[in-house]
Amino acid sequence: MDWNKGFSATYYMSIVDPATWRDVGRVEIIEGSVNRTDSALRHAADVTCRDYEPGTESWVRIYLDARQGQSGAHEPIFTGLATSPETAINGNVKEYPLQCFSVLKPAEDIYLPRGWYAPSGMEGAAVIRQLLSVCPCPVKITGESPALSQSIIAEDSETHLSMVDKVLVAIGWRLRVNGYGIVEICPPATEPSATFGILDNDSIEPQITLAHDWYQCPNCFRATRNDMSAVAKDESDGPLSISARGREVWKQDTSCDLANDESIAEYAVRRLKEEQARYIKANYNRRYNPELLVSDLVRLHYPAQGLDGIYKVTTQDTTLTFGAATSEEVTNGGHEENG
Repeated sequence: MDWNKGFSATYYMSIVDPATWRDVGRVEIIEGSVNRTDSALRHAADVTCRDYEPGTESWVRIYLDARQGQSGAHEPIFTGLATSPETAINGNVKEYPLQCFSVLKPAEDIYLPRGWYAPSGMEGAAVIRQLLSVCPCPVKITGESPALSQSIIAEDSETHLSMVDKVLVAIGWRLRVNGYGIVEICPPATEPSATFGILDNDSIEPQITLAHDWYQCPNCFRATRNDMSAVAKDESDGPLSISARGREVWKQDTSCDLANDESIAEYAVRRLKEEQARYIKANYNRRYNPELLVSDLVRLHYPAQGLDGIYKVTTQDTTLTFGAATSEEVTNGGHEENG
């Protein structure tokens, strides 16, 4: 089916066996929503059911059954850990609101031992996969991972998940979690996963909120590591440059995690670009598309609304209603195509 065209949608939730990661039961959903971000636990969901054993934890999977004419699709849109903290009773009718946490939840709940460290020279993705072994979900590595240029030592109250994020920053990679709850450790996206525009795949509603986050974006970045220091400055003709703004705006990092074979000066340049990458933010509503996940790139062509180029998806909120309406936030992602 064509996800860029209208479709009807129904939903249900399955119980998942954590040992096999397969569906073993079915629960009907009354209402709910699925939320995705590019940090911390990455995924969450809130659903209300009429057939669920209260006071229990279960691994669950939410499915979207879409119909479009004679075609259709059966898509998982969330997998995670569900808890039922309360029961809503209206006469003889009982409803069970469920809080559903990401497949990464076990990694957030387990502290690392004191003195634990990720050794320098080890492939960062391999460290991450080891840290995520406390989660029942499948974890895969895509591509050849950079090695850690220095050891990363666990701090007090360091969890498996907080260390995962530190290693991701050090190697410049990301986590991508799909609807089946499969975690992919992979490099940053380089090509758009989807294209939406006024001429092709017009899936976006016309109401778009566009913001320029000038005040949070630096044009100078100082990186310091031990006795080394480097400064990167934006002296280009771009809108965030020193000459364009008529002033310097600084940020710094005093605990740099260099990528493999990366110098302190190269690190400063990279971090300045990363800090500047989000000065344009846009929010809009669109039809659901399973091919586009948070941390992916999307090509947008809506010049009248000020969106024309390649953007990075930072949040997605999907409501479990007719058409699976999705609210999405994107940033400019630092791509040269953006004006």
